Amino acid sequence: MKQYRKAKLILEDGSVFTGYSFGHEGSIAGEIVFNTAMTGYPESLTDPSYKGQILVLTYPSIGNYGVPDKSEKDGLPSNFESEMVHISALIISDYSSKYNHWNASKSLGEWLKQEGVPGLFGIDTRLLTKHIREKGSMLAKIEFDDSIEFFDPNKSNLVEMVSCNKTITYGNGDIRILLIDCGVKYNIIRYLQRFNATIIRVPWDHDITNEDYDGLFISNGPGDPSVCDKTINSLRYAINRDKPIFGICLGHQLLAIAAGASSYKLKFGHRSHNQPVQKVGTNKSYLTSQNHGYAINGNSIPTDWKEAFINLNDYSNEGISHKSKPFSSTQFHPEASSGPTDTAFLFNSFIDEVLEYKKQTK
Repeated sequence: MKQYRKAKLILEDGSVFTGYSFGHEGSIAGEIVFNTAMTGYPESLTDPSYKGQILVLTYPSIGNYGVPDKSEKDGLPSNFESEMVHISALIISDYSSKYNHWNASKSLGEWLKQEGVPGLFGIDTRLLTKHIREKGSMLAKIEFDDSIEFFDPNKSNLVEMVSCNKTITYGNGDIRILLIDCGVKYNIIRYLQRFNATIIRVPWDHDITNEDYDGLFISNGPGDPSVCDKTINSLRYAINRDKPIFGICLGHQLLAIAAGASSYKLKFGHRSHNQPVQKVGTNKSYLTSQNHGYAINGNSIPTDWKEAFINLNDYSNEGISHKSKPFSSTQFHPEASSGPTDTAFLFNSFIDEVLEYKKQTK
């Protein structure tokens, strides 16, 4: 029988949990958060929005379908949201070392070891999640034999760490979509590739004033939106023009701040596949996938903008739109590759606005 090495998960409030290592055996510190999704751990672990975070998965048994292969399509990995694992560490209750899936190429433990990411199992994740919900997201660390200091990733420019460092172009379509990469999930690019578009992916701090584009897209990403001052300045320039804009997650927060709204840190964030949101002014509600620790204060939205969606759990803001210009954004992920995709129609709405703008400016 395989012997697993013990390690400690230590929270900044002094709480200690003991688990067993099934990943890389190295001490690490970060912010501890939880995700309540039942599936989709390959997508979650490669989501750049988790940069700097120790992720707790609340679903009791993880690893049974392994990790998919690294096949590519149209220049992107087919099964992952980026090129690497971005979480700092993984905490689960029960680890399934045996896996079975037609697309699996390795076990979850093998993947974590290859990526240099610690993983602990045998921890009461229900108790741990209740603790985080009551106390709020907090700093944490995993220690093996050595002692390390706590580390607050939100004080760093996490976006700079996960953004591309040069311009990358996808496709050769009739409409030009400028994508500001703040830590883009690849399924956003996959969705945009469904349309007759040329997608120009640029770094978070790229000067967009001389770029030729028909529509502007701001991606998701990690950390505190107030750190991204260069992106916010670019968006202030874009708002003064008439070209369509659409933002997702961090992109939503950055657009709102550029417009004049303010952000705040949620107690424990929204990280799941079942967040209910309502379209403001209608009785329509949707299930959405979300991954964020900050939100926009709905009361701070300027008068020439309006709330587009609200969260039905805590009534926090989930989207904005301009009252007269083709600018909008959502806090949730319409493109979630592990589901749900109830709001994927928002991509079509954005592209329709881009086509209408292009038609009017011919």
